Amino acid sequence: MSTTVRWLTADEERAWRAFLRITVAVKTGTARDLAERGLSEADYEVLSTLSERRGNTSSLGEQADKMGWSRSRLSRHATRMEARGLLRRSPDPEDGRGCLLTLTGHGLTVLEEAAPAHLASVRHHFMDHLTPDHLNTLEDIARRLDEANNTPGKG
Repeated sequence: MSTTVRWLTADEERAWRAFLRITVAVKTGTARDLAERGLSEADYEVLSTLSERRGNTSSLGEQADKMGWSRSRLSRHATRMEARGLLRRSPDPEDGRGCLLTLTGHGLTVLEEAAPAHLASVRHHFMDHLTPDHLNTLEDIARRLDEANNTPGKG
């Protein structure tokens, strides 16, 4: 069986490499700034998500899906966060194999202290360099890619 490879055009190649460069640069900058506060990007994602949930609680499965992680990877990470007092794990009454993650008072305090610095970092590494038109275009691109990658039979 012969498969024809659809090579990238020069314009496509430049766009792809530019996307990779900016993704790495922004993520590296914001991760470095969070690390100065003693948090990883994953820590911040879990804490901020839990803070937005009713009862500051989410199932491990829902959180893993949101982050694009496996349950086992998030379970190991949650164990480390629990050891630091950032969250509490408890059995999930709806999933005998799962658990619930609940933000602790300490975790909420850590999040509240880190949030202003994280937002300043996002502005510094990303927002402050874009116009409203850039942001609209970026949102349109993200929506288009999300729809394409979440359509059954595609991806």
